[in-house]
Amino acid sequence: MSLRTAVAAPFRETGGTQMGESAFVVALSLDRDWFSPDQAKRLVDVAASEGLLRRKDGTLEAHFDPQETTVPEGFEPDESILRKRSTFERLLGALVEAGEDKQEAVAAINGLQSELAVTIEAAAALYAHRRGIDVDDLAGMARGEL
Repeated sequence: MSLRTAVAAPFRETGGTQMGESAFVVALSLDRDWFSPDQAKRLVDVAASEGLLRRKDGTLEAHFDPQETTVPEGFEPDESILRKRSTFERLLGALVEAGEDKQEAVAAINGLQSELAVTIEAAAALYAHRRGIDVDDLAGMARGEL
């Protein structure tokens, strides 16, 4: 399941968009028993690198509205969300979260990449744009990788 969902859960409990980093780690490791404390700290690093969280003086601030993110009953995140994703993986994740079929999106992106002779990231950003999915921040990252 989604990194965004795992990050949103502690904020949803407090009802805010800011909380202490240690409280966040406790919420994920001890309260929910989703991760070890070290893994929860790693989740903070990954979420910060993907722009979901911002650190400031021991406080974490969500850069999205956690209250608008549904945490399904019985949700338990997979450890795979603890690794940093490439720009392409993040673009593809945004497409899937917007309701696109993963296999169809990958096939269409591969076609665009071949047709336009661009990077896979550029093709994914273009595909998302054509589908009306806002990935401006990721498109900027893809542009920077050219």
